[in-house]
Amino acid sequence: MMEAFSCLSHVLDTYLQSKLLLQPLWDYLQLHFSDTLRSPLFPVVLTVSCYLVFCIPYLLFNIMGRRWPFIHKYKIQQDRNPTGPMILHCLGVTLYNHMFFIFPASVAQWYWRPPCPLPEDAPSILDVVFGVMASLLLFDFQYFIWHMIHHRNRWLYKTFHAIHHEYMAPFSLATQCLGGWELVTVGFWTTINPIIFRCHILTTWIFMVFHVYVSVEDHCGYDFPWSTSRLIPFGIYGGPIKHDLHHQKPMSNYAPHFTHWDKIFGTHADFYPVKGILEVAMPNKTCCASKKEDNLYDESVPPTNRVAEERRI
Repeated sequence: MMEAFSCLSHVLDTYLQSKLLLQPLWDYLQLHFSDTLRSPLFPVVLTVSCYLVFCIPYLLFNIMGRRWPFIHKYKIQQDRNPTGPMILHCLGVTLYNHMFFIFPASVAQWYWRPPCPLPEDAPSILDVVFGVMASLLLFDFQYFIWHMIHHRNRWLYKTFHAIHHEYMAPFSLATQCLGGWELVTVGFWTTINPIIFRCHILTTWIFMVFHVYVSVEDHCGYDFPWSTSRLIPFGIYGGPIKHDLHHQKPMSNYAPHFTHWDKIFGTHADFYPVKGILEVAMPNKTCCASKKEDNLYDESVPPTNRVAEERRI
């Protein structure tokens, strides 16, 4: 038994640290797409494309609603579904932000840091796993601090972050329904974190795509059995149910992905997995939160109990 375990451990150690697993893929990418991969615009095209691809299935689920009961039973707020104008609004904000903030920043980066040669060797699997997890954990801390400050200060919240809280029942396209300042900040951390950990460029791209995926999943409004929060044990990863509750109780659950920072700082609000039961059909409530945020700063109520008010439209 011990010999078998030792052999398995040796095989895993050899292959996970070996660069041979990803080298064929890396060689193919360099041979056929070298000029494209070296362009400063490539990460922008990659992340935007992945963002739209990841959003489409959830938007389809929203559109079908109760006509697909096998899907709708996993919706966190079953009586709140986005309408056509809400979806178009989020698309418009996303397009505006990318045209006037992300694209100009990418062009400026082209002059600031011209295309450089790609490394010959691919990263090992361990390098990829470490780079992605380290970058994600650092981002979780960075955004937790930013997020908490921008909620606790009324002027910062109203000026920069309130646009993201127009929806108390988030849906996939609300992920990037952000103000320009927030989007640039998030983009900066997503770009700089892999550099801090000296990640291989392939690891950087994998992190960017993975981060887009978990961000969309956090806002999707569904708690599926295969959600990331269900796959990671011990409740250390919040996922869509944690962030959905943040949109209902905006003074809690500030960390975008994991749960430890909120527990440490006392901003954790309990959340529970969706049971997967189709609730009785009710008239569709608006997803929109009130633009009057006075109740969020009512000191007589504990922060984690302050609930967003629904806007009547």
